Amino acid sequence: MKPVFFIVAFFMGSLLSFAGNKLISAEKVHSLSREELIERFRQMKVPSVIMEVTNGIDVYELMYVSSFPDGREVKASGILFVPAGVDKPLPLMVYHHGTRLRKQRKIDLTGEQFICSAFAGDGYIVAWPDYFGIGKGDGFHPYQHAETEAQASMDMIRASREFLDELGVKRNEQLFLTGYSQGGHAAMSAHKFMQERHPEEFKITASAPMSGAYDMTGVQSEVMFQPYEYPMYLPYILLGYYEVYKYNPLPTRLMRAPYDTLIPRIFNGINDFDDVNSLLPEIPGDIFTDEVIQRYRSNDTTFHLRKLLEDNNVYDWKPESPMMLCYCKADEQVTYKNSLVAYKAMKKRGTKHLKKTHAGPKFDHNTCAIYASVYTKYFFDSFRKGSKYGRRGNSWKRFLLDMSKMSVNKQMRKARKEKERKAAEAEAGKSR
Repeated sequence: MKPVFFIVAFFMGSLLSFAGNKLISAEKVHSLSREELIERFRQMKVPSVIMEVTNGIDVYELMYVSSFPDGREVKASGILFVPAGVDKPLPLMVYHHGTRLRKQRKIDLTGEQFICSAFAGDGYIVAWPDYFGIGKGDGFHPYQHAETEAQASMDMIRASREFLDELGVKRNEQLFLTGYSQGGHAAMSAHKFMQERHPEEFKITASAPMSGAYDMTGVQSEVMFQPYEYPMYLPYILLGYYEVYKYNPLPTRLMRAPYDTLIPRIFNGINDFDDVNSLLPEIPGDIFTDEVIQRYRSNDTTFHLRKLLEDNNVYDWKPESPMMLCYCKADEQVTYKNSLVAYKAMKKRGTKHLKKTHAGPKFDHNTCAIYASVYTKYFFDSFRKGSKYGRRGNSWKRFLLDMSKMSVNKQMRKARKEKERKAAEAEAGKSR
């Protein structure tokens, strides 16, 4: 009997070992020296005194195993930014990116990837989960779904830790969470699920959700029945939730013609924002049948769609780790009221170490991302320097950042006046 026992024991041990492994593969895709990063900062007109570069970076693409809430295994991908040539233990930060319609994503270190490079260039290991269905992941992306966003984040951390151990990269105990737009919702979701379900495994140092739609059935839903420049968000949620919930009736049964047949075709993982928005009505709710509109507006508690959206609100809970909420009042895509609602609800629940930061009163959604990320870095840096609950950062750097904001606001006003002038000239030309 002993040989059989040892065979079974070995087999079970192998299964347990495999169950704990998340990493499938890792491939180096970029390397930048400190000098090359500094040059990129110069080209982007980012003063080194505002965002310091202390090291180069190596960039890897990771494939890892994750799972849906029902236990279905799914393959997911992500990017890992690793400080190069640093021998001391480093903090790990998860950056949750904004909305993507195209399934494939490049690794070009622009946009939000540039933000990750900036953190990694100053000693942060940065993990970027693609979420399910984005990058090289399986299936259709469950857009704005809290649990799968959090699951992708947690398993990206697990896979990153495995790979960093293989590389011999030292880590300290600090774990930071942030993200912008959808990434703000994802960062909030990740903080909530880590705290509530895995508090021993993930000890969060601090988080900084930025400009996220945390209150989807409340303040963010105000755009559903008024002219809105980005109507694609609404059907994206409907299709994404079906990937998780397999709800009835089918999402297309909630839509009026021609959107019931058009929308499944245009959300194909190839079209981008402009492609999809141009084919949708100016008022997002106009994709719905009259019955759906009536039931939603009447706050029908039995209406399944409203219940699904409510289940993915992430504002009304109590973070135990320090958190900073960043937003901009001129944000045309995600109303700043989401952050204020979350702040008020969390304070009411007794949250102690909660800050809110208005990154710029005149900034649109994309411009806000840059400045909110800088404020987030200053907040996280304060923990690296020994703060227990987080500070807003060096006053001199914040002063220089304010000067930069004044310059950008001036450029934006000039561009807006020029646009208005051209529009007036075009209108005058039509009347002649």
